[in-house]
Amino acid sequence: MSRDIAAHSRPFELGLLVLLATLWGSSYLLLKVAVETIPPVTLIAARVSIAALFLLAVIYVRRERLPTDGKSWRLLMLQSFLTASGAWTLLAWGQQYVDSSLATVLNSTSPIFVFFITLLFTRHEALNLYKLIGAGLGLGGVVLIVGADALDGFGQQVFAQIAVVGGAVLYACAAIHGKRFAHLPSTVTAACTMIGAAVCLLPVSLVIDQPWTLNPSGLSILATLVLSIFCTGIALLLYFRLVNTLGSLGVASQAYLRVGIGVLLGVLVLGETVTPVMGAGLVAAVCGVAMINLFGRSS
Repeated sequence: MSRDIAAHSRPFELGLLVLLATLWGSSYLLLKVAVETIPPVTLIAARVSIAALFLLAVIYVRRERLPTDGKSWRLLMLQSFLTASGAWTLLAWGQQYVDSSLATVLNSTSPIFVFFITLLFTRHEALNLYKLIGAGLGLGGVVLIVGADALDGFGQQVFAQIAVVGGAVLYACAAIHGKRFAHLPSTVTAACTMIGAAVCLLPVSLVIDQPWTLNPSGLSILATLVLSIFCTGIALLLYFRLVNTLGSLGVASQAYLRVGIGVLLGVLVLGETVTPVMGAGLVAAVCGVAMINLFGRSS
């Protein structure tokens, strides 16, 4: 598929972006449940290992093959660190000490990092003022949705907050680096990424946490399974497709939609109410995503 999305397919790709945001938006709750009885490193090791097995099964059914050359695997190992083993471990560790509302804001900064890394260094996509405004507007919408008082804790638990922001930076680099795999099916890229992450994290988990000594709750195990298959395996299939169709900044913009979808799920499932300020934030986040994806074409 061409990097520049045809007009008739763009609505479909944006629909997939909403689905990706929904899957990753629900991961925050699942992480919170799973990490109650499973240490962060072991949790992420289990997440990527189960996802790898799921994606390998998908590849087998589709009769696709993994790459065999060393160069591809070196690039894929780097992608696995940026997408999973590095970013997710930083986020899981930081969330132990940072309020979820502040973590949401800090972790939603990845589109800003994508914009400036692209502008100053890689220049792999066309950028314009609309996209910059969209990135800023989306982040402002996130702040309104979670509440400006979420920023009151900024500057406390500094290392944990740096870890969460570090995860956002790695997400940004992953969205940019992921453009290198346009020649591979998204299933293969996703599977190799999870294999690489599992190879890195499983030995660390065995040494640090000795998982055979743990006694996780049934709820934590269930949360880990859902997180692994739906929020990781299926989500990564969407992610690597969208990197090539919507571009690095476009796929990163789902960070803003994640928050809005979380609010809407709270309204539908838990009967929560949306305040006027939160409503304004939802509108701002959606407008930001629209400006990023509809104004100016990726090169």
